[in-house]
Amino acid sequence: MTHESTVDAVFTPIDHARSAFDQLGGEPGVRQLVERFYDLMDMEPDLAALRAAHGPSLDQARERLFLFLCGYLGGPDLYVQQFGHPRLRARHLPFAIGEAERDQWVVCMGRAMADVGVSAALSDRLLQAFYGTADWMRNRAG
Repeated sequence: MTHESTVDAVFTPIDHARSAFDQLGGEPGVRQLVERFYDLMDMEPDLAALRAAHGPSLDQARERLFLFLCGYLGGPDLYVQQFGHPRLRARHLPFAIGEAERDQWVVCMGRAMADVGVSAALSDRLLQAFYGTADWMRNRAG
């Protein structure tokens, strides 16, 4: 008799033998995802609030998200090695983050994952996790 886990009943099963980092293709895959994420943010009108929250240059944000995601997704802790504990909420407090920025961040990441060919099953799992983190980052109403 086999039992389906509650999680697998909600989500399409994914490869648990490999980290999300490895499933994305390691550092080159994470870099490609981050580049596409910020490219979309920079050009899509419906992501304007999110783009505005990042200031004039996206260069530092691109590098830091890449470093962070490598470790977050199960690869090397590059961000921690360079900057210490991510302290995500504290590092984002200077930026006004409300529901619009949260939702646009998740939408942008979903588009980026689709554009770079992340499997639907892995994308669904990651978006669920990203939404929770993005929601926790909110520091203003609306």
